Amino acid sequence: MLKNREGERVPSITFKTRQNDKWVDITTDELFAGKTVIVFALPGAFTPTCSSTHVPGYNELAKVFRENGVDEIVCVSVNDTFVMNEWKKTQAAENITFLPDGNGEFSAQMGMLVDKDDLGFGKRSWRYSMLVKDGVIEKMFIEPEVAGDPFEVSDAETMLRYINPNAAKPQMVSLFTKVGCPFCARAKAALKEHNIDFEEIVLGPEITNRSLRAVAGATTVPQVFVDGKLIGGSDALDAYFRSLAG
Repeated sequence: MLKNREGERVPSITFKTRQNDKWVDITTDELFAGKTVIVFALPGAFTPTCSSTHVPGYNELAKVFRENGVDEIVCVSVNDTFVMNEWKKTQAAENITFLPDGNGEFSAQMGMLVDKDDLGFGKRSWRYSMLVKDGVIEKMFIEPEVAGDPFEVSDAETMLRYINPNAAKPQMVSLFTKVGCPFCARAKAALKEHNIDFEEIVLGPEITNRSLRAVAGATTVPQVFVDGKLIGGSDALDAYFRSLAG
């Protein structure tokens, strides 16, 4: 049975990372001393649940975690640093520190190294998350020991509910744009002025006006969506912000 290690110190090890074409050692002392850190561990880079949900969830809520006292969010997987670096790029997860546990040393000392031979993975980390304060594990969320790859309790929202159940979650904002569109630039500036993160969807060969019409019922850009609701163009976005202020 996987042991819950709340109240214990994290293992003392060194992660071998590659940064700017140089080898850089990162120790757990450097990582955790004097800081509040969220760690979430998962079976492997580029795997479905890890890429579609686990990493994006923590990346999207990173600002809220920071507002609630978290200094750093760390993703650990039994992969080498080159794989982890490439995965971070594809995930556009700039709010997360990706650490390679290439030899499985950290996972083994945490008691979370498991056999994934049935999938051809060899030894991998069990999926879990933990809140670490000054090197001491305050809280652990360990996925149930059942077949497959359970993902029920180590997600970002569960961690946020533990830290602050009343924390306000960020709005999910998407913005359809075209290259060179001055109204699009105006809408992006307004979102940045209000400190709102957004995903920009640039129309082009892969995403066409047809997609814009299907989603927004419009042919002009920008088109702004907030939490699934169509706001409209740059003028409508200005009116939306005025309504919030008034």
